[in-house]
Amino acid sequence: MDPARFVGNDERFAGFRDRINEVLAFSGLHLGEDGKLKPVSRASTLSEAQERAGRLRSALIQRKVHHEVLQFCKAELMQENYFHAVFEATKSVAQKIRDKTGLTGDGADIVDKTFGLKAPMLAINALQTETEKSEQTGFANLLKGMFGTFRNPTGHAPKITWRIEEQDALDLLSLVSYLHRRLDAAARVPSSQP
Repeated sequence: MDPARFVGNDERFAGFRDRINEVLAFSGLHLGEDGKLKPVSRASTLSEAQERAGRLRSALIQRKVHHEVLQFCKAELMQENYFHAVFEATKSVAQKIRDKTGLTGDGADIVDKTFGLKAPMLAINALQTETEKSEQTGFANLLKGMFGTFRNPTGHAPKITWRIEEQDALDLLSLVSYLHRRLDAAARVPSSQP
């Protein structure tokens, strides 16, 4: 497990290291990124060992994903259940929109009501120039695309017929993180109604 043997192939190194660390956790050891063993508190349960070694969760933390992504799919990440981790993470975006607007809808419907240019409830910019309006529309399309591509299939298709691989889950959860950050910064648009 000398890191020099894995130059240019860090994913392979991380995968080996995570699997080794799951077993080492029961002995009170942890293999660091430097390839050296370090003492840690001993794991006593399988779930504790898996949590310490969780490859996807570690990668997400390294990417500094939004804390709500990890909060909404913590249990699924511990089990490396990518299908349900994606499902829960995408639902977290709809929940954030509901929390910020008070709306009760979901999917494309809530996105259109929230970000539509005619009477937006939230804006990701000043909405003054054509470029800013285009960015708002593009952001709304990105949200709808995420719901349509990932949330809807996982909500309707059985897990065994809609497989999601680790790399796809990592990329999608990074996208969900980006959406959360933009939603955090979105400003409430004052209503023009009397």
